[in-house]
Formats: sequence, C-alpha cells, structure tokens
Amino acid sequence: MLMRILHISTAFITMIVLLFIFAENKTSETMKFFPIDETIQFTEAETNLSLLQQLSNDQYQIRWVSSSKMNEPVYLRQDISILYMDGILIGMKGLWKEEEKDITLKLDFEESDSSHFQAISYHHGEVHYPNDIIKSAQTMSYDDLYVIDSPYSPLEAFQKAETDLQKNWQETLDHATNQQLHFRWKQWMDAEKINPDNYDLIPLTSLYLYNEQPITGLTQDQTDRVIGQLWEGLYREYILPFSQKKIISQHVIPIILIDKNREYLLVLFKDENNQRKLLKQNITKS
Repeated sequence: MLMRILHISTAFITMIVLLFIFAENKTSETMKFFPIDETIQFTEAETNLSLLQQLSNDQYQIRWVSSSKMNEPVYLRQDISILYMDGILIGMKGLWKEEEKDITLKLDFEESDSSHFQAISYHHGEVHYPNDIIKSAQTMSYDDLYVIDSPYSPLEAFQKAETDLQKNWQETLDHATNQQLHFRWKQWMDAEKINPDNYDLIPLTSLYLYNEQPITGLTQDQTDRVIGQLWEGLYREYILPFSQKKIISQHVIPIILIDKNREYLLVLFKDENNQRKLLKQNITKS
C-alpha cells in the first residue's frame, strides 16, 4: 500500500499522513535476533535518497530506496527502513520474503521547502539448520539528503556541503532540527527522571555507525547482539504499531541511552498514540 505524504497545518497542531510501503500480507509480526551466522553474509546493503525533479514552483520529488543482497537464499529475509524529515517521522517501509536472498524497496514522494531527509534501514536474514538450530545475519545502512528549495536560488540537493550557500543552509537546517530534538529528548528524560549524565546518548539514525565499530566498552560481538536485540524491540514496539496508523502528530527521532556501566540501555520515543514510551534492554556480555 502506498500513501503520499501530506502535511496538515493549523495554528495549534501539525498532523502527518505517514508514507508507507508495507506489502499486504508481507509484514511479519516478529523480527527475532538469533546468534550471528558467520557463513551467511550481506554482499550488498544500501539506503539511498535522491532528488529526482522539480514538479512545480513549490514541489519536488524525492526517491527513497533501500536494498540488500545476501550470498545465498535464507529461510526468512526481512528489511525495514525508516524515514525522517528535519527530525520528524514521515515514513516507514518493510518487507519479508521466504527462501530469498534479495530485497528492494523503492518509493518516490513529493515534498516542498528546504529540508534535511534521513533514512536508516535494518537488513536481516534468518537461517534455519537441522535440529532446530537458528542463526541470523544483519547489517544496517543509512543515507541523508539536504534539499534547498528557495525562491532566491535554483533547486538543488547535496549530502556534503561544498559551497558557501550549501554550508549556510546545512547549518540552518541542522540547528533548527537539533534544537527541536534536544528539547523533546530533555522533556522525555525529565518526565522519566533520567539523568543524561549517566548515559551515552545515540539517536536512532546514528545506529548504523556500529555496523563495524563496537560500542565503547563492548566487543564487536557484544555490540552486534545489542543492536540485533534492539531492532527486535523497535520492530515490535515502534515500527509495527505505526504501520497500523495513517495519520499521526509530529514524532521525533527516538533516543537511545546506553548506561555508562554497560549493564542496560533505554529507548525513549512517542508511540503511535502520542504517548511517551520507555523500553529497557539488559546488556549481556557473556
């Protein structure tokens, strides 16, 4: 099912019609982490955001793609991708396939105004062996895109600012987004009586950095387990519930708080009913 993004603004509230690709009867009810299978690998995993064209004086078209390939078919393949614009959730997409190795999800959508788009994807494979042995393979991918849509300059897009104009726009957009995110995150932490000094804070959109870089204080194997279990919880508590909604209020990027003693982590976000939600995950080091 495809839905076009729509922003409905009033003096009091902004509502968003979520952009979805969840293939009918192809959304699994669970995504389960199992021990990593070293013999099964992703040969390709990519998320890509690109500016296609200007449609009118105030509209442009963006292409959002996530794709992955494995070195051989596995029992279950699952990919999910989450899209944010200026820190606000605007889209999710997901698909599962049995006895397949490749997944591609693609969607073109329209937007307006200068914005910063971010998309993070989790690519997962479940491998079954005799005697009920189950293992998994996983990786993440990410992309972002700045779009300048100004009456004073031609429409353009970039990922890394090079010109003075691009640097000025990136600074402006990042400042506004970061200000909003930190304000919301502080509200949530204050409400839950959480002292941020006791944690390392990681936005959901930055998780991909730990594909091949361990979380400080953990090994790569421990990090992989933490990441896999984290996505398992996010899929159940964050992604699937939103897939049942068409219209939501503004929801900012979830924040992950890793206990500095590396005993547990927390995830803070607003759920599909706009209620604050706190998830806790113990960190197993053995």
